[in-house]
Amino acid sequence: MLHYLARRLFTMLVTLLVTSTLVFVIIQLPPGDYLTTYITELQSQGELVDPQKIEFLRQQYGLDKSMIEQYAIWVFGLLQGDLGYSFEYNLPVADIVGDRLLLSTILNVATILFVYVVAFPIGIYSATHQYSWGDHGLTFLGFLGLATPNFLLALILLYFANVWFGTSIGGLMDPVYLDQPWSTDKMLSVLEHLWVPVAVIGTSGTAGMIRRLRANLLDELQKQYVVTGRAKGLPPGRLLLKYPLRMALNPFVADIGNLLPHVVSGSVIVSAVMSLPTTGPMLLSSLQSQDMYLAGSFLMFLSALTVIGMFLSDVLLTVLDPRIRLGGGARR
Repeated sequence: MLHYLARRLFTMLVTLLVTSTLVFVIIQLPPGDYLTTYITELQSQGELVDPQKIEFLRQQYGLDKSMIEQYAIWVFGLLQGDLGYSFEYNLPVADIVGDRLLLSTILNVATILFVYVVAFPIGIYSATHQYSWGDHGLTFLGFLGLATPNFLLALILLYFANVWFGTSIGGLMDPVYLDQPWSTDKMLSVLEHLWVPVAVIGTSGTAGMIRRLRANLLDELQKQYVVTGRAKGLPPGRLLLKYPLRMALNPFVADIGNLLPHVVSGSVIVSAVMSLPTTGPMLLSSLQSQDMYLAGSFLMFLSALTVIGMFLSDVLLTVLDPRIRLGGGARR
């Protein structure tokens, strides 16, 4: 076990190092840099550009250095907990992403809980009552959820939330609490605004998970060990929970590697439509403006969550499924 953990830790570090190089190079690939974009915006507005000011900013931001030097400064800063300086916001990256990261985490964790709480009972019921009226009705609702675009559902629920409940969802809280420290009233305001984005973002995920769980569980219920368990007289509930359901959960546990970064970067389109102050739109904006330290820090954080999630999913799979071993190889 210790050998496996050491090997995986080394692999994770190498993966993050390679990822940091690729991230920095890809952000730098478009012609120019942040100041080039800034100059273009000023000229499009008819404003004069002072060359001395631009040169001063280029030296201040370190854009006059070579790409290798800029990369080294950024990586060594990350190792020391310094995420760099955002050109667009004129603030350290850590100061910018604080509240947005917290709100993104609250929104997406609530969405994940909503998806699991709703999808698992429905998926189990559909699989154990195959071709019943309930199965057909839930299947129809699942297809409807998959076919409905999230942004369209967001616009519909925004309207009804405003008409029926008098709640304006944009911003995830009442305007009076913006830039205010966290308090009980601010948290209650967030919870009041939270249900619409959770329902919108979670709809397609819930529908997709229902279909996957139903298909996986139906496959397991038709296997020989289930027939043998029934022949031995095992109670249906105990037989379902102890064997087929555990095996059907393997793909969902394996998805943890994709689930963790989704907590930070998910729901970009819905966040833009509903004006939610989450990290998704900020990441998109930083990539468009070539704000390399803000965009790079975001992407590295997502990469770290991905490799950590993959590691957790591998360990949990060995606990869930006794057929899987950390060391690999075949048992004799």
